[in-house]
Amino acid sequence: MNSLLKILVEVLFACLFAACGREAKNYWDDVDNGKDDPIENPNAAKPRYIWIDAAANFPDFANSKENIARDLSLAKDAGFTDIVVDVRPTTGDVLFKTDVVDQVKYLYAWIGSTYTKVERSATWDYLQAFVDEARKQNLKIHAAINTFVGGHVINGGTGLLFRDASKADWATQLNLKTGIVNVMNTGESTKFLNPAHPDVHTFLCNLLKDLAKYDLDGIFLDRGRFLNLTTDFSDVTRKQFEAYLGGVKIQNYPDDILPLGVSSLPSTYPQYLMKWLEFRAKVICDFMQKARSAVKSVNSKMKFGVYVGGWYSTYYDVGVNWAASSYDPSRYYKWATAKYKNYGYAEYMDQMLIGAYASPLKVFGSTEWTMAGFCSLAKEKTAGKCSIVVGGPDVGNWDTDNKVSQEQENQAIVQSVKACMDVCDGYFLFDMIHLKKAEQWQYAKQGIQQAIK
Repeated sequence: MNSLLKILVEVLFACLFAACGREAKNYWDDVDNGKDDPIENPNAAKPRYIWIDAAANFPDFANSKENIARDLSLAKDAGFTDIVVDVRPTTGDVLFKTDVVDQVKYLYAWIGSTYTKVERSATWDYLQAFVDEARKQNLKIHAAINTFVGGHVINGGTGLLFRDASKADWATQLNLKTGIVNVMNTGESTKFLNPAHPDVHTFLCNLLKDLAKYDLDGIFLDRGRFLNLTTDFSDVTRKQFEAYLGGVKIQNYPDDILPLGVSSLPSTYPQYLMKWLEFRAKVICDFMQKARSAVKSVNSKMKFGVYVGGWYSTYYDVGVNWAASSYDPSRYYKWATAKYKNYGYAEYMDQMLIGAYASPLKVFGSTEWTMAGFCSLAKEKTAGKCSIVVGGPDVGNWDTDNKVSQEQENQAIVQSVKACMDVCDGYFLFDMIHLKKAEQWQYAKQGIQQAIK
């Protein structure tokens, strides 16, 4: 500023501020030092996602657009920016328009202390109602599907695998003490599909193409994995694995991979176990590339992403390597081969939701099973290949032993927001139903306000 003009203005401001006890010199010092300029908090621009589970929230949303509007308004008021609505629950049927699979006609949910059948009598498009309301309220809207699922035992059995006998070989097969058994003949409540089956891939990609026709900001794949370490041991998967080995015929199957009935890594690894884990990671990585292409073929601008658990150190058991291919787990974990890293799929994702599902008493930290630790480690392992990596708590299932008071849980919600946002690209809360039932909206709001100030 011109020095003469500055002197004149200082005199004027000295007179004006004298009544308020503020000296003009201090004012100009502040201006020259930039102290009056607002400080931009990087957290303010980061997204805050809230998940809406299909079954748990069905009593409120199955037949009421008014309730959808009400609860999206509560989410926006709390400071959430992104809604993730589950439109394919574990039955495998859907809540959006498609000819690929049946519509959801009912789901079971807890109403009070009773597990209750909730029927859908409304004929309007469930997903479209969320899209319309989100657009009205200037919220971003994403759809989520349970991916490799085909049915659920509830009500005697619901879903594709129960009603269509021709799809029996799509069901995953488990390596149990009694031998290799189709999941339909086990006590597993959620009936998983075989992630290695090519017809399953085609089915799911067709489903995703229909989903991508909606005016969505993104699509998330949940349960994009094997059921557990004991799957899949079908003939379909065996042949693929033997081809992956270069045509080797495994003579002692499945024991040369995993002995019958063994559900965790044995102390001594069988001959092909590590290659098997590597192969399973490739199966999932290959599918994710196909799924991404399916979505982008319909809408190239739509974000494609996944929800995964943050416990990477044991996530091999479901065949998923969600890290970047530049991250080499063989340097840190006994179960990983040098080639395992090649099947990291972070680079195929536009966004990832990390389940930072630690106890309410484990908000801060740098290791797994702390919320901040889960998030910071996820950023490290994804190595910048996925531009949005967001984590956060499961606020309803984080204290199964009931060791924590309600007030401690409330404050953990508050603390979790900044703890996660400071070390990753945003915040993720599972699930809306918990905030509603425990009347905890205010704590999410308090945490968001503190994090973005």
